[in-house]
Amino acid sequence: MSAGFEALFDRLARSASADYVGEAVSQLEHALQCAELSRRAGGDDVEILAALFHDLGHLEAPPDAARMAGLGVLDHETRGAALLAEAGAPAVLCALVAGHVAAKRYLVATRPRYAASLSAASQGTLAFQGGPMSPGDCAAFDADPLRDAILRLRRFDEGAKDPDARPPGLDAHRDRARRVFGLR
Repeated sequence: MSAGFEALFDRLARSASADYVGEAVSQLEHALQCAELSRRAGGDDVEILAALFHDLGHLEAPPDAARMAGLGVLDHETRGAALLAEAGAPAVLCALVAGHVAAKRYLVATRPRYAASLSAASQGTLAFQGGPMSPGDCAAFDADPLRDAILRLRRFDEGAKDPDARPPGLDAHRDRARRVFGLR
């Protein structure tokens, strides 16, 4: 469990110069900003780590993974959740990461202004990710007990694209991750 936990942090650290799919921040900057937005909003340790690791699947995809026309890895949310599970993350953390793309699809379907608020890159990925949810899928999403936490994660994901932000670094999250992963 410990080796997997450290590998997650190592992978994020190596993403400091990795492009964040057409945005003005790196993958690492996006992850750190997202986690800080969650922390400032009062997120618990699991929610903050979900924000930190939500795009892990973009970083750890095999070379033959399906891509979204220069906008990252298709199904990165599923891949990221699987990588977290392999590292020993609790199921709720994995579920939050797995749900963050569905939250975008839900919001586009249920809040007419939301689609227009998306960045160009997020609008570009939407079609690859299935577009707006159907009414039946929206009802299923509404029934998810993690719905509100997943929607908060989505809000932080959209807000974590500020090239001038200076959130705390990865080390600020190590003790939190040790607690959540059961290493302390």
